[in-house]
Amino acid sequence: MIRTGNEYREGLKDGREIWMDGEKVTDVTTHPAFKPIVDVRARMYDMQHDPAYKERMTYRDNNKTNPVLYKLPHEQKDWADKLEAVDAVMNDIGGVVTRVGDETIGEMWSLCDGRDVLASIDDRFSDNIDRHIQAVTDNDIFHVSANTDPKGDRSLSPRDRDPDMMVHVTRETDAGIVIRGAKFETAAAYADQAFLKPTVGAWADEELSDYAVGCIVKMGAPGVKHICRSGFAGKSRAADYPLSNKFDEVEALVVFDDVLIPWEDVFFYRHTKAAQYVRSSLHRYSAFPYVLRLLYVADMMIGTALWNARQTGLDKLQAVREKIADLVCYREGINAHLTASIAAAQRSPGGLLMPHQSMLYAGRVFAVSQLQNMMHIARELCGGQICITPNADSFEADGSGEWLNKFYSLNQRWQADDRRKLLAFARDLLNSDYAGHRLTFVQFAQAPHFSHLAAVYQSFDFEGPLDFVRKSAGLSDQVKG
Repeated sequence: MIRTGNEYREGLKDGREIWMDGEKVTDVTTHPAFKPIVDVRARMYDMQHDPAYKERMTYRDNNKTNPVLYKLPHEQKDWADKLEAVDAVMNDIGGVVTRVGDETIGEMWSLCDGRDVLASIDDRFSDNIDRHIQAVTDNDIFHVSANTDPKGDRSLSPRDRDPDMMVHVTRETDAGIVIRGAKFETAAAYADQAFLKPTVGAWADEELSDYAVGCIVKMGAPGVKHICRSGFAGKSRAADYPLSNKFDEVEALVVFDDVLIPWEDVFFYRHTKAAQYVRSSLHRYSAFPYVLRLLYVADMMIGTALWNARQTGLDKLQAVREKIADLVCYREGINAHLTASIAAAQRSPGGLLMPHQSMLYAGRVFAVSQLQNMMHIARELCGGQICITPNADSFEADGSGEWLNKFYSLNQRWQADDRRKLLAFARDLLNSDYAGHRLTFVQFAQAPHFSHLAAVYQSFDFEGPLDFVRKSAGLSDQVKG
């Protein structure tokens, strides 16, 4: 059944080992670097109980109330419902968060499509994926994704490196498999569990590999250690960095120090065919909510740039309007790819309705590869004041405040306080450490750019263009694609 925010918080108090800035975190729900994002996820749980949102956030199944975001997609309406739920969340919290469950549960759905691959290894493993998908839905589990290994010196083969540079199985027991290694992961320290699967790589080198492992890891399990990067929240006033202080999704190097994975949590191991399948289909569904987030980032850039132009009276200049139009084209390009991928959705091998694959993956390439250019256009439209404006303390202090209020007031409508707030928001969206971090996250969170392009190539139907040119060029009917 759907959880409440407090039930989610209590579930995090399971003795998990978390480190940040050289200190052990005793309570992730109250630590200043984690509390804001934990509160956002808790708010999402509470929205499912809120009469104002309940109909958009939940659905009934077998007399149970379940989260819409975790519902298996069987028809277009399921995707429309997810869009509406995400929209409700983003508008309620007033920002953009990515790793909150819906962007990672789709990776489990792609495994569901590969049940035959899993069954060829062991029938138990294919049954495990069905049970876990149901458990996530029934128990409203905050589920994330463990993907990238440290890897070490990649000029060497995995067997010639320190074996712990990639997660691997060290032994089997009656209770399950034991794994060692580490993964970098967003949100792991405040999630319930993670889907651990192989990293990007060539999985045809050997028939069996200790590195070819996929399983569920409980984030509070013995031997799991979360070593987090420094957080952005709490380092400065929210008045100066409103996004950093509320929406920082903290990453961790998650160390697996001889962690026991019960057999019921194992999807595959020592099977390179399964690893190859997982990597090729991993983002079949999850790319959609991932790209959807960039639609909201685009809206924030458009809104910030246009408010700035209206504050300064430059919104009627053609050159300004053209740059804003560039941002609009970026936004609508993302929207078009998402809309088309659902309108032309395809039936998956497992019977689910997946977004049209080449349209979705092409949309991901467009959204991710152009983000840095759009951020620069938004910076141009906001001007140099986003990097030179003093902080809120200076506006409030005697001596400096009167001068800042004088020179930052634009007219009767736009006084210094609103001007400062907009510039602080723009700085945090486009220029801050948080902004730079988010840009890098977007570029690598699901895969590096070459993998995005590979997904487009592998999913596109080339028969149409090949046949068109064969006929137009008068090539022999014997020529086949």
